[in-house]
Amino acid sequence: MHTVLPHPTTDRVLVAMSTGGVYVSYDGAEGWQPRNSGITTPFLPGPAPEYGQCVHKVAADAADPDRLYAQNHFGVFRTDDAGGSWTSIAGGLPVDFGFPVVASPRTPGTAWVVPLVADLERVPPGGRLRVHRTRDAGATWTELGEGLPDGSWTAVLRDAVCADEGDPTGVAVGTRDGCVYASRDEGDTFTLVADHLPDVLCVRAAVLP
Repeated sequence: MHTVLPHPTTDRVLVAMSTGGVYVSYDGAEGWQPRNSGITTPFLPGPAPEYGQCVHKVAADAADPDRLYAQNHFGVFRTDDAGGSWTSIAGGLPVDFGFPVVASPRTPGTAWVVPLVADLERVPPGGRLRVHRTRDAGATWTELGEGLPDGSWTAVLRDAVCADEGDPTGVAVGTRDGCVYASRDEGDTFTLVADHLPDVLCVRAAVLP
């Protein structure tokens, strides 16, 4: 289990897990219901099941806790009703496989993903490490790469991207070859801030007073 999203004002809790899908509780985690309608399963035969989707990460929009973004094992999706139904927003991305999805904590409709080629080829397309940003809840995507490397045959895992609460929002990206890149302008430009680390599996950032 990699995602736990409590509702800010009610007893609702949403969780997501790889090979398990998305589940929601409306009573403070006493009972759970699968919420995977619309999330595709191209890696399974037949129609998509009620549960068993391989959701890699879910993030909540800054303005609406019912609007969520999901990076699946193939597929990027959005729901506007807390998982009641999901719609693909992968159009405009070079590929739809990846691990992280991060939503801005302050700007509605803004989120970031890091596309990888496929499940058996977990590297950036063409070896070009790029972050993709949407400012319109997934209707369109912009490729961001200034300061990020070419010839980068590595992966970015589900908790290795984060966004802070700065204005503008800062974004940090960690890679499996031990590098951390940081942006102070929502991903428009990145700077290498650490390298020669072990696998970077988790990155967190905060705005200091």
